Amino acid sequence: MDEADMAILQEIEDGIPLSDHPFREVGEKTGLPETEVIERLRALLEQGVIRRFRARINQRKAGLTANALVAWGVDSAKAPITGEMMAGFPGVTHCYRRRPVPGRWDYELYTVHHSRRREDLCSEVADVAAAAGIDSYLVLFSGEEFKRSPTGSIRTVKEEE
Repeated sequence: MDEADMAILQEIEDGIPLSDHPFREVGEKTGLPETEVIERLRALLEQGVIRRFRARINQRKAGLTANALVAWGVDSAKAPITGEMMAGFPGVTHCYRRRPVPGRWDYELYTVHHSRRREDLCSEVADVAAAAGIDSYLVLFSGEEFKRSPTGSIRTVKEEE
């Protein structure tokens, strides 16, 4: 990856322009021809630097106001297979593993869920827990949102209670 690749990535971080020639616009802003922007993006996809192009919704504006991070107490030896199983649930938008802090924070797996109602989200989490055979978990509902955009603009959004 070189400086031109970084410039392209920075330019598309908030999204690709909605126009007839979005990569031409990216090229104009980065000083590259449209064809080179496309070639570089293809290479970045093949290298795995970019995983995919997709739409990113604002879940709150879409009515998904119950948002939670779930911390799961799981045996370290079972964490990889349990994490893969949890990631397969349609309501799990993120699933990842972090090293626990013994005696302070014993949770190792985390999932993120979004729903229209807290009750529905809790039901979904209970289904994941039952399938994984886990009874030790914490559901941490979002409060205020201070940052969402990948470029760092900070804004506060109060979560509906």
